[in-house]
Amino acid sequence: MGGDAPNRSATIRRYLSEEPRPPEHPMHIHILGICGTFMGGVAVLARAAGHRVTGCDAHVYPPMSTQLAEQGIVLTEGYGVDQLAHKPDLWVVGNVVTRGNPLMEAILNQGLPYISGPQWVGEHVLAGRWVLAVAGTHGKTTTAAMLAWILEDAGYAPSFLIGGVPLNFGVSARLTKSPFFVIEADEYDTAFFDKRSKFVHYRPRTAVLNNLEYDHADIFPDLAAIENQFHHLVRTVPSQGLVIARGPDEALARVLARGLWTPLETFDDAAGWHCRTVEGIASIWHGSVEEGVLQWALQGLHNQSNALAALAAARHAGVPPRRALQSLQRFQSVRRRMELRGTVDGVALYDDFAHHPTALATTLAGLRAALAQRGGAGRILAVVEPRSNTMKLGVMKAALPESLADADLVFGFGARAGKDALGWDLGAALAPLGERARAFDDLPALRDAVTAAARPGDHILVMSNGSFGGIHQQILDALAARGRSTR
Repeated sequence: MGGDAPNRSATIRRYLSEEPRPPEHPMHIHILGICGTFMGGVAVLARAAGHRVTGCDAHVYPPMSTQLAEQGIVLTEGYGVDQLAHKPDLWVVGNVVTRGNPLMEAILNQGLPYISGPQWVGEHVLAGRWVLAVAGTHGKTTTAAMLAWILEDAGYAPSFLIGGVPLNFGVSARLTKSPFFVIEADEYDTAFFDKRSKFVHYRPRTAVLNNLEYDHADIFPDLAAIENQFHHLVRTVPSQGLVIARGPDEALARVLARGLWTPLETFDDAAGWHCRTVEGIASIWHGSVEEGVLQWALQGLHNQSNALAALAAARHAGVPPRRALQSLQRFQSVRRRMELRGTVDGVALYDDFAHHPTALATTLAGLRAALAQRGGAGRILAVVEPRSNTMKLGVMKAALPESLADADLVFGFGARAGKDALGWDLGAALAPLGERARAFDDLPALRDAVTAAARPGDHILVMSNGSFGGIHQQILDALAARGRSTR
């Protein structure tokens, strides 16, 4: 497994002995949609590469606006055509931009040079580097963060672009002189003029395929359409590279059956990388070889699975598994992944990015397992905002009750108006949970209901892929006020 070891060792030595290609002539680039997580990362990379960077977005606000301003990046609110006066060498376009956008229409009408964010990264940042790309419906951000940290701890000083903030680094993107680059490989489309997935531009040497199921109903009609994009990704991995795929995944199996020109390693199956847990001790195996013990603070089988993928990818880049396992002992996870936001009056409140039904179920199961290890005390109060494009379309509303089964109480929020409004009845969707679940369309009412229900020893788990109107701090403040009033 993993290809020919001598050839891989020679390749690693070659990459380590050569710096990436010299920086190109500095350009002025203006980024449309700069405040998104990905495009904000692109801006950071471009600035670090020596380019002059400006940008615009419809919603310029902290924390991204603050982070970019600290980088010396000038931001403009909105997409006014007056920004043509910037006269950049190149316009870099995020996939939030659509036809009809006034600035984009002006760029098109004047024949100005433009490019998508992913293509710009692929051509101007990733070229000549050993790219380690982490793809999949779930776990991309955490696995990429683990991998970047393992390489960092081993002295590789990797560059990275991740769709979240790894706590070990405190930033979502950075550019170094290292030949190694870790990137979260998103299957969402590239731009209005390029409907391929972002990851087809990255051309990885090491490709992790974490899992694959239906998502992004706003751009993919069915699972087969997503599988097609993953097939395109597999086609770009060189024969001296490595594909690392979760073994028990039917969709990934179909992708690989369509063509594989690269050595393959699997994880979560006995023939590949797997974990054996006996009396609470999780030992890591690569086939029939025991590589060491996984000792860390993270909970949940999904994180064990993520770790297996990261260990396999790091080994391909030359980090021995035992060394990588030592690094994982100091891995601090990612912001908004079961992040403890505070504990008030004996009630703990966590923030998590989960929004797909599978992610909701996995996150709840992880917290439930953690509580069981501590004696099983405390209820879980799930506070859920189904605001992703897929969820707003109602494609997966029938899966919500089962995905929330591990919660003792469920509080759902669905806006009735605005860009995050649901086009379906959240209360009806949660009805199978009976009296355990309530639906709200008013944030203050939701806050008051959660606060009234919470009691010492409870765990409030807030799950949304957005800011959720700041409900996290609102609940913590309400709990603190309740505590003061009872003294």
